[in-house]
Amino acid sequence: MAGVTTVMLAVLLANTIGAFANDPDMLQDVCVADPTSGILMNGFPCKNISMITAEDFFFTGISKPSQIANNILGSKVTGANVMDIPGLNTLGVSMARVDFAPYGLNPPHIHPRATEMIYILQGELYVGFITTNNKLVSKIVKAGEVFVFPRGLAHFQKNTSKYPTAVVAAFNSQLPGTQQFAAVLFTSKDPVPKDVLAQAFNIDEHEVEMIRAGLTQ
Repeated sequence: MAGVTTVMLAVLLANTIGAFANDPDMLQDVCVADPTSGILMNGFPCKNISMITAEDFFFTGISKPSQIANNILGSKVTGANVMDIPGLNTLGVSMARVDFAPYGLNPPHIHPRATEMIYILQGELYVGFITTNNKLVSKIVKAGEVFVFPRGLAHFQKNTSKYPTAVVAAFNSQLPGTQQFAAVLFTSKDPVPKDVLAQAFNIDEHEVEMIRAGLTQ
């Protein structure tokens, strides 16, 4: 019964946040994404309606805990967006699951295209976001509780306990996007110049290299 309740709450989260969808409104019943079409557009072209199946709207990837391979952060995010569920194209919603090892961290990041709402499946987290006037809004959130991170604001989630924790997240975008600050600044494909980072963080260039090395292990 508890499992059914959890699934119902997760679906309710996705539907509720979808009522205020950030993505453009759909213009037909469904527009199953066809990423192989080669056409470049805002979103994805539609698959021929005669070719869609139930599998286009189905995904099992967040049904159970993910293996956490990152020993530094101790967390694993599993997305359930249009890249995983083609039927989400034009529907303006998506989900994700985040699993935390004891004391694990989902580090400071933003979602440029969506507000995020999390539901704690098990355990508890210290969560927070920072407003544009540098105010930290934070709280301990426990199993069965919900917390919202406004679109575009820096936020994080930290497991402060010695037990595993897991959350389900809902977004009002089919592809919310994620920019993790440390990774974006220090491990971008075209490196940010060391002198820029050194001046921005009031460190020397050797420390920039040390941070880069630590993040790419």
